[in-house]
Amino acid sequence: MNTRRDFVKKGVAGLVAGTMVSEAASFATPVKEKKEDLFKLAMAGFSFVHFNLDQSLAMMKKTDVHYLCIKDFHLPYASTTEQITAFHEKLKQSDVTGYAVGPIYAKTTQEIDNAFDYAKRIGVKLIVGIPNHEDLPYVDKKVKEYDIRYAIHIHGPGDKLYPNAVTVYNLVKDLDPRIGICFDMGHNARYGNDPIADLEKYQKRIFDIHLKNVTAATKEGTTCELGRGVIDIPMFVKTLRKIKYSGMCSLEYEKDMKDPLAGIAESVGYYRGVCQAS
Repeated sequence: MNTRRDFVKKGVAGLVAGTMVSEAASFATPVKEKKEDLFKLAMAGFSFVHFNLDQSLAMMKKTDVHYLCIKDFHLPYASTTEQITAFHEKLKQSDVTGYAVGPIYAKTTQEIDNAFDYAKRIGVKLIVGIPNHEDLPYVDKKVKEYDIRYAIHIHGPGDKLYPNAVTVYNLVKDLDPRIGICFDMGHNARYGNDPIADLEKYQKRIFDIHLKNVTAATKEGTTCELGRGVIDIPMFVKTLRKIKYSGMCSLEYEKDMKDPLAGIAESVGYYRGVCQAS
């Protein structure tokens, strides 16, 4: 009897083990990896306006984001070579790369000179800037001199200089092709324009994207978590792929700015889910 019971126990145990192995194998079936996108997720430095660099990098580490558009409150314009080197080393320790600087307002040609000098000393090839209309020929001269691209930031309704993508495009279309648009899709939508259609229409002049969603396509619309607004993010991602956009999608999170981590994490997770699913 003991021998028979042992046989039955072993048989049942084997059956259970076999089932568990079978189920584990089905869960372990590798998912076919998608081809890596040309565009990458980054953070716009302004998202961290209330935080020092260490705190900002800690949030980027928690959300696994590795590119940063540098703001002057983290690296002042007058920084020395030693300070710039230390800044880059700190970014490197957090596996973060500074890919651009700005937005930088420039009300004079001297401030435009300062912006290009700042970018060159930091070692980036893109400036996000807001110059006066009359100084655009001077910007044209500087991009030729420095071979640094200059992306003009749009700020939606209420901005008399650059409210939307079409405004920037019409002003720069006949200038050096290294002058283009920092496409703040949220502000573009707040103006009442279609950010997806404009992304495709002005693709050749879009050098940087401020990735965000807004609560309404009106002046009253405000930044919200990426998956909760009026912009169709899955369609936006499909359009990025369609046009073969190869720049950064820099998340600019302007809600709960003194306590943004939860919203940043939700937005990053949503974005990555969309990229994986679509």
